[in-house]
Amino acid sequence: MVETAQEACAPPTYIVGIDAANLLRGGGRTHLIELLAAAEPEKYGIEKVVVWGRYSTLALLKDSEWLQKVHVPALEDGLLRRSMWQKFKLSEAARSSGCDVLFVPGGSFSGDFRPVVTMSRNMLPFEWRELSRYGFSFLTLKLLLLRLVQSRSFRSADGLIFLSQYAHQKVSAVCGHVNKEFTVIPHGVNARFQSPPRQQRLISDCNADAPFRLLYVSNIDMYKHQWVVVEAVARLRTTHGWPVTLDLVGTSHPKALRKLKSSIQRWDQKQQWVSWKGEIPYTQLEELYQSADVGVFASSCENMPNILMETMAAGLPIACSNKGPMPEFLKSDGLYFDPEDSVSIGHVLEELIESPELRSRLAAASWSSAANYSWEKCADETMRFLNNVVSKKAT
Repeated sequence: MVETAQEACAPPTYIVGIDAANLLRGGGRTHLIELLAAAEPEKYGIEKVVVWGRYSTLALLKDSEWLQKVHVPALEDGLLRRSMWQKFKLSEAARSSGCDVLFVPGGSFSGDFRPVVTMSRNMLPFEWRELSRYGFSFLTLKLLLLRLVQSRSFRSADGLIFLSQYAHQKVSAVCGHVNKEFTVIPHGVNARFQSPPRQQRLISDCNADAPFRLLYVSNIDMYKHQWVVVEAVARLRTTHGWPVTLDLVGTSHPKALRKLKSSIQRWDQKQQWVSWKGEIPYTQLEELYQSADVGVFASSCENMPNILMETMAAGLPIACSNKGPMPEFLKSDGLYFDPEDSVSIGHVLEELIESPELRSRLAAASWSSAANYSWEKCADETMRFLNNVVSKKAT
């Protein structure tokens, strides 16, 4: 068969495979949903994207002509069976589907398919101080194993995506040499969180019926320090008599939840101003942001602080942890504290509460910065990187 001139000049097309085996909940699954909803793969010569996953994940992916969803029964089971499928079946499935590149956003890959692109999205295994907060436990052993597995995956991958410059520096220091084909692609922020900053209230205008509301959205965990925030707010209320409340939102780790409940019992026995709301559906979070006066983010370990970005987009002034990578994203558009020091947290909250002008300026600046992080940009840069990896592997 003789090619026509038009066919001979046509750019090559690719098929991308995506392993969604470990994207069961949280930021990993949200990333995949938003990425594929915003993607225009045809711009980069990608004719089809094949995703392997469980029913609950695949059902959340927006249907597209170029998207093929493949349900894998083994992925409905526990970690061991999922891991066995990834090791012994995933590469074979990718080859059978004609994939030119395999994208593993979960981070861990032990198959023999090439080229493969993986992603660093969990900092806990790579920061000893944070990992040690869990003591001698099953979770600690699990995180140490994940450190070994992901370090090997990162070193052997043909391409590696980081979410922040901070993550690139920290992970590379632990893993040693990682493949030179790497890039930093931050997540986007869903447009529904975007809300211009509101007029800032005077603390003197607040009362028990209309309190000054602090909001901290994040899972209750050992590196999130919610109990320290509770103590800081309690001291503010005692010192100034201010009608300040604290709303906490998120799932919980048992050890961390015990620390939080102990702190609430000590500082707010009648539960008048601290409210732990548990897990709130992702689709309802923007309502909470709109009801708050100040956003608080006290984490000491993040790869990319998605919740911080949502708080910025929601137009809230922010009191933030000074640990990396938070300053990489918030820059000078918030006030920083030591997340393990209630006095430091209290001083920052006091400064924000006393100055509506400062709150207004910071909220406007961080809201403007958040507009630079879109899922369209994230999807565009990801597809371009996958294309580059395929192209370089072919030469």
